[in-house]
Amino acid sequence: MTSLADQTILITGATDGLGRALAHQLAVRGASLILHGRSGEKGRELLTELRSSTGNERLSFVRADFASLDEIQALAERLLDVGRLDVLVNNAGIGVERARQESEDGLELTFQVDYLATYVLSCRLAPLLVRSAPARIVNVSSAGQAPIDFSNVMLRHGWDGTQAYCQAKLAQIMLTIDLAEELAGTGVTVNALHPASYMPTKIVTHLFTPQSTIEEGVANTLRLVVEPEFAETTGQYFNRSQTARAAAQAYDVTARARLREISEKLTGTPFPSLHDKDAGR
Repeated sequence: MTSLADQTILITGATDGLGRALAHQLAVRGASLILHGRSGEKGRELLTELRSSTGNERLSFVRADFASLDEIQALAERLLDVGRLDVLVNNAGIGVERARQESEDGLELTFQVDYLATYVLSCRLAPLLVRSAPARIVNVSSAGQAPIDFSNVMLRHGWDGTQAYCQAKLAQIMLTIDLAEELAGTGVTVNALHPASYMPTKIVTHLFTPQSTIEEGVANTLRLVVEPEFAETTGQYFNRSQTARAAAQAYDVTARARLREISEKLTGTPFPSLHDKDAGR
C-alpha cells in the first residue's frame, strides 16, 4: 500500500461533522487532501484551521453544490486533472428532511445529494482511481436502509423523509456492490459503512438526540481509508467496525441493474466498464 504521506485523498462534505473531523485526522497524518463543500467561505475557514493545527500545507478545497447535477459533473471534470487519486470518500449528504424538496434538476433532493452525487463521482473518477491503484472508494452510508420502489423513486406520491433518506443510503450500498464487482482485479476496492448512530452533526441534531460520538464515526471510517488489512477487502458493508448484512435489496441483481439504468438516465453518466487493470490508462 502507498504510504499515506504519498496519497491524495478526496473527502466530500468535508466542511462539517464527520467529514471535517476525518479531514483533521488525515491532515495530521500527512496526506494530501482535496476537501469538498458547498460553501466557499467554510472551505477557506477549514483550510486555515487545518494548516494551523496540523502544519500540513498539502490541502486544497473544491466547491460544488450537489443539488445541481451540472455542479457535480463540473467537479468530476475538474478532479480528473489532479493526476492521481488514492482514496475517494463519499461522505457528503443530507439527513431526514421535514418536507419534500427538489433539486434544481427537478429530482427528489435527498436521492440526488445522498446517492446520485456518489454515483457520478465514483463512476467518472473510476479510471483515475484505477490508474492510481492501489486505491479505495469508501461510501459513508447508514444502517437506516429502505427498499427502493422503482415506480416511485422520486417519491412524488407519499413522500416521507425517512424513506427518502433510507432508500438513498441503500442505493449507495447497491452501488458499492456493483462497483466492487466491476473493479475487481484493478486494485481499486469499494466498501460502504454505517460509521456510528446519531452522531452530533447538523443533519442529526435538528431531529434526533445524539447517541454516538463523532470520534467513533471517524475511527470506523478512518480504518477503511488507511488500514492495510482492508487493502483487498471489497464489496462489503460495515456496521461500525463489523462486517454486516445490508438490506435484502442490496443483493438483488435485478434491482441493482434497474438502479444502474435509472442512475445513468438521470445523470447522463454511464456505469464504468473497466474489466482489466489496464483500462483507462
